[in-house]
Amino acid sequence: MKVLLLNGSPREKGCTFTALTEVANTLNQDGIETEIVWIGNKAVQGCIACLVCRKGEKKECPFDDGVKVFAEKAKVADGLIFGSPVYYAGSNGTLHAFMDRLFFANSTHFKGKPAACVVSARRSGTTATVDNLNKYFLISQMPIVSANYWNAVHGSCPEDVQKDIEGLQTMRTIGRNMAWLLKTIDKAKIPFPEGEKKIYTNFIR
Repeated sequence: MKVLLLNGSPREKGCTFTALTEVANTLNQDGIETEIVWIGNKAVQGCIACLVCRKGEKKECPFDDGVKVFAEKAKVADGLIFGSPVYYAGSNGTLHAFMDRLFFANSTHFKGKPAACVVSARRSGTTATVDNLNKYFLISQMPIVSANYWNAVHGSCPEDVQKDIEGLQTMRTIGRNMAWLLKTIDKAKIPFPEGEKKIYTNFIR
């Protein structure tokens, strides 16, 4: 089994990476393979609602800036974890654009896969960011992995995060709970429900 972790910070080895590493190490101790993918620090195109991923010949996003490569890894992973620094009580813009396109084009492949987010902040805005990121999983029928507190670490640098002993414990709890859920799903061998065909409505008809 494998969990794919996305480091959404523009800083490759910063606070978000430190948090994700704590989760990954715990997963590894439970026998789960992990891979941390860095989003990078270059611009990521936002979704333009062109619908090429829905109606095009290849059924994939036309932009090539790392989203498609990650999507192919995510399709075969057993669990997904997304990490973000907190910008104005929300995820950073690059990650937001990345996830908009990733989930709009590929969420049908993510049904039933456990997911979690982790966030990093100097001080506050963490719970609002967690709420925002969890919505990607909720709408995609993905079980959300819980912890023993909000999924956050605090600090202005990796050395600060290493001192946040409660935050690091929360990261380890996410890792253990993710491993438990993955093993439980694997042991049960119960296929994910097919569900009904999606019904689309709006507020005027």
